[in-house]
Amino acid sequence: MSLPDPLVPETQPSDLHPSNSSEDKAAIPQPDAESPEAHHRVEGGNEEGEDDEEGECGFCLFMKGGGCKDTFIEWEKCIEEAEKNKEDIVEKCFQVTSALKKCMEAHSDYYEPILRAEKAAEEEAVRELKEEAEARDSVPQGASQEKTADLEVPSDQS
Repeated sequence: MSLPDPLVPETQPSDLHPSNSSEDKAAIPQPDAESPEAHHRVEGGNEEGEDDEEGECGFCLFMKGGGCKDTFIEWEKCIEEAEKNKEDIVEKCFQVTSALKKCMEAHSDYYEPILRAEKAAEEEAVRELKEEAEARDSVPQGASQEKTADLEVPSDQS
């Protein structure tokens, strides 16, 4: 009889569905007890009225774990406000997004995985735009215009 590998989690059907047990909540990463988020949750849930059991997304926890926590929170607020008011996110949050990117670059030792993924996505978008431009430029001039031809219809002269 072999013992289960402690490095490989055992998935149970109950693990696939959220529950309200304290064991499940303990498995969800939580902010430090001294952090404002922890105090906010204990005092009255979160601002958006989401279920406290859900916690924050892994990306948000990661972003708040580095040196750009405050800048990220400002960015989050801007995005939420723009979505709520149906505003253009890019236009409304341009400055705070730029500040977040600069902060992440200043703390690149921590945020390197995110910066690397962002750079790869940017390079892919540039590559696709170039391919589209090349495809558009390779079409012979006039080929994209609608072609018409005059057809002679024989008249019925019986």
